[in-house]
Amino acid sequence: MKKLFLLFLLLSISICGQSSDFDSRVNDGIKQIYNIKFTNAEKTFRSIIADYPSQPAGRFFLAMIDWWKILLDPDDDSYDDIFFQKLEDVIYQCDKILDKNSKNVNALFFKGGAIGFRGRLRAFRESWLKAADDGREALPIVEQAFTLDSNNMDVQLGFGIYNYYAAVIPNEFPLIKPLMIFFPSGDKEKGIKQLKNTAFKGKFAKYEARYFLMTLYYRYEKNAIIADDYAKLLLDDFPDNPVFERWRGRIAVRRGDYFLADSLFRNILIKADKKYFGYYTPNSLREASYYIGNNLKNNGQFDSAKIYFDKCISESKKIDEVGEESGFQVNSVLYLAQIAEALNQKSEAIKLYEKLLDMKDYGSSHDKTENSLKILKGEK
Repeated sequence: MKKLFLLFLLLSISICGQSSDFDSRVNDGIKQIYNIKFTNAEKTFRSIIADYPSQPAGRFFLAMIDWWKILLDPDDDSYDDIFFQKLEDVIYQCDKILDKNSKNVNALFFKGGAIGFRGRLRAFRESWLKAADDGREALPIVEQAFTLDSNNMDVQLGFGIYNYYAAVIPNEFPLIKPLMIFFPSGDKEKGIKQLKNTAFKGKFAKYEARYFLMTLYYRYEKNAIIADDYAKLLLDDFPDNPVFERWRGRIAVRRGDYFLADSLFRNILIKADKKYFGYYTPNSLREASYYIGNNLKNNGQFDSAKIYFDKCISESKKIDEVGEESGFQVNSVLYLAQIAEALNQKSEAIKLYEKLLDMKDYGSSHDKTENSLKILKGEK
């Protein structure tokens, strides 16, 4: 009996050790992803797949590397197909596991997560109907996982995302509203609570929950103070993540903390010059240049501001289509025109204002331009 008990004890220790090793390596890999150390993360998750072939986590987080490559440069869709394919691999593996055991919590969780992330990219690409359908398909799978393991706080990420956005998105995008009659109704406050549960109690998904909370407080709740709390948490943990650094910068602008914003965006340009991965992209460069230029303009440092607005326009032209210019490009031209006007460079101001009329109307830019042109031409 003592030998049997000892054997059982050793087996238990072995299983716990394996679980601890698995969790530790997965968390190391997740941190490598958020630290934008993609090569290291790929090695980590491929080794996990080799050592734990029956665990879908390895394949799921291997796909998350491509998701973050997409987030670093959203205008580049070259990673979309490989991301979708990796998610299908996760779903296929989970289905094979569920064929043998329909109550396997890991398989349910990662299948629901893979379908959910498929929907996120489809929403990102404004394929709303397919995105909504993915949400409808993923929700009951995640609900089943939670029923089987109510202590799994990671599961609440999926609930939180669905509950919040199902309540908010129909009002933000009226064209989608008729589609929502086919889906469960959302609950905004419940969604926030569920996301907070994951953000502070989750095992694998806490950083993703914090990212969601940061963006929803900024975009929809219009609460830059709370948004900054999450941005600071993320940037403190991952100081070389350009997505988090840019988010904290734009949140600082919203809060009116222009000193912090200027410091953050200048740091982004320094890292871009040093070729930090993810920083040297047109999206990153134009946003940083724009906000630095705007701060200089507001402080009356016009010559320096012009350098940054010119850089913003140059980077914007790499990704903006003619007639569909971004707010960054339109406002940069507008501010250059206003600077020229303030410096009594009348012909330069007129040239820039007339250029604006050939660009997309952004934030009443055409009305402002026409009014300025009338004054400069003596028509008003």
